[in-house]
Amino acid sequence: MAHLIGWVDIPVTDLNRAISFYRNVTARKVEQEFGPEHPAAVFAHGGDDVAGCLFVDEEIKPSAQGPLLYFSVNGRLDEAVSAVEANGGRVIKPKHQIGPYGYRAIVLDSEGNRIALHSN
Repeated sequence: MAHLIGWVDIPVTDLNRAISFYRNVTARKVEQEFGPEHPAAVFAHGGDDVAGCLFVDEEIKPSAQGPLLYFSVNGRLDEAVSAVEANGGRVIKPKHQIGPYGYRAIVLDSEGNRIALHSN
């Protein structure tokens, strides 16, 4: 069965800063893929992984409102949360249990997007 979510586009204002934030917080590769006309960086993925990119567009701005994307940092949630502020983000809601679904922390990324960091 295909994933319900197939791809995510995350708006950013400073691509290099956002790449650094997501690399350090998620401990995953994020590679710049497109040229100056379409500045973007893609999260490393393979197989049937759900993936996405960071992108710069003057008409689309980062936001702390709207959908909440969950990033899996399974087994390293405390480490990921510790890396948030050191990489230009802000912890909005520290690590907390979400019933039988594990734990999450809600943070603002370096660009002002609200995201969740999740671990079992």
